[in-house]
Amino acid sequence: MKQQTTTDHSNVIDLFTGRPIDEVTDRIIRIAPELDGLEMLYSNDTSADRLYSLKVVCWALRESGEVVGLVPWLNQIVPCTEINDPLNGHWEGYRDPGTSQIFYTPPRHKVMELELADEYYHVDHLKDQDIVQEIPDAIGTHAVLTDNGFRSFVLIEVLSWRLLADGTVHAMLVDEDKVKSTPVLPGDACLYSAQDKKEFKYFFQHRIANKIKEQDPEALAAISMLIEN
Repeated sequence: MKQQTTTDHSNVIDLFTGRPIDEVTDRIIRIAPELDGLEMLYSNDTSADRLYSLKVVCWALRESGEVVGLVPWLNQIVPCTEINDPLNGHWEGYRDPGTSQIFYTPPRHKVMELELADEYYHVDHLKDQDIVQEIPDAIGTHAVLTDNGFRSFVLIEVLSWRLLADGTVHAMLVDEDKVKSTPVLPGDACLYSAQDKKEFKYFFQHRIANKIKEQDPEALAAISMLIEN
């Protein structure tokens, strides 16, 4: 009778973190803003032969050592490779709109930036809600809030993105009643998390947000489709 063997993962060390592999998670530990306009390409079931693009808001280093682009997607900020929506959206790669180059792994300079920054700023034993970083939003993201089932709604610009020690990334909005000085900068006490508000529904990048503000029929139809789903 063949004896079964089991692997003691507590003795297997992750090369990126130096910690036992069973202690390593996929939580985000560092973010770096995307400042050169790089985009995510995706497709969906509405047009199988067509690609769409969204601007990458930042690049994220996971505890496992993986680096991924992040985009505001529906009501979350998610890794580009993990997008999912009612129309069966699929990640198709990254794109540099300046050169039209399509690539499938994060840019090397962003990987190096994140790894070196984590090495320099890394702090252990943080509480889950401690702030690790906060970066400005550079792509014109807006949050949609409603408390009456979309009979009316407001669009609020996202000022910054805040990374907490538990690995979550929050869109920070300005509470105009609490503004004490301008301009409002990341880290200001007047900011609050969109995701912490029950009225928060979706994210839109600036192009769609502006069309909604202009009552563009196609943009309003897109909102109607999201409501129905």
